[in-house]
Amino acid sequence: MSWRHIVSRRAFMRLGAMGLAGGLGAGWTMGVEPSRLVTRQPRLTDNPSRRIVHFTDTHHKGDARYLRRVVARINELDGDFVCFTGDLVEDAAYLDETLDILSGIRKPMFGVPGNHDYWSQSPFAPIRACFEATGGRWLVDETCEAPGGGLTLVGRAERSVQVMPVPEGPTLFLTHYPETVNEYRDRQFVLALAGHSHGGQVRIPFYGPLIVPGGCGPYDMGLYDTPQGPLFVSAGIGTWYVKLRLFCPPDVAVIEI
Repeated sequence: MSWRHIVSRRAFMRLGAMGLAGGLGAGWTMGVEPSRLVTRQPRLTDNPSRRIVHFTDTHHKGDARYLRRVVARINELDGDFVCFTGDLVEDAAYLDETLDILSGIRKPMFGVPGNHDYWSQSPFAPIRACFEATGGRWLVDETCEAPGGGLTLVGRAERSVQVMPVPEGPTLFLTHYPETVNEYRDRQFVLALAGHSHGGQVRIPFYGPLIVPGGCGPYDMGLYDTPQGPLFVSAGIGTWYVKLRLFCPPDVAVIEI
């Protein structure tokens, strides 16, 4: 066998290996990781008195089996109540199915709208009814008392133009855009919860997300110590534009405070 044939075969094998790796990588990033649901468990105190389950950005597009698995995970975590921080759907055609599945959550569910809830022109009346049926509330620039008392929930809507007044006392702040917390320079929250970023969907180890949408500021994923108190930003449940995730699986969080 000639030297040229050996080189050609080696080059062919190398190209074949690269193609196989690329195919496996595409299969993982588009077929496995987008639904590889993980649980995050931040604990803010040594002696917590509440367990809050947080999920966000479902962007439901018809994968009912996956969304039911999310609901099952939420129920398994057995929090005191559940918080959602925006973007139920991108297309209002999927809203009824989304709410039907989320109605299976067995704890009071509180939530705020995100940009896609407005862009899809989803009607808020059935959303409000779904959340209230669990014993919770759909909070559009509204406040309410958390289950068990002693804590006020503040729901900041995505379309708010003015800074929403926040009552005195222990407060849990729900918002879609993470950097919204920066508007409340004179307030301290027990906890703020946000979504919107999707964690970037694609993250590079030791670097971070390749790109995040506007409205996140420096808060792209995880727990942050801000001047306004602890802020947790979830990587979300669904994906936007392309069903693609890398080093950034979807998550549900149970946060102890």
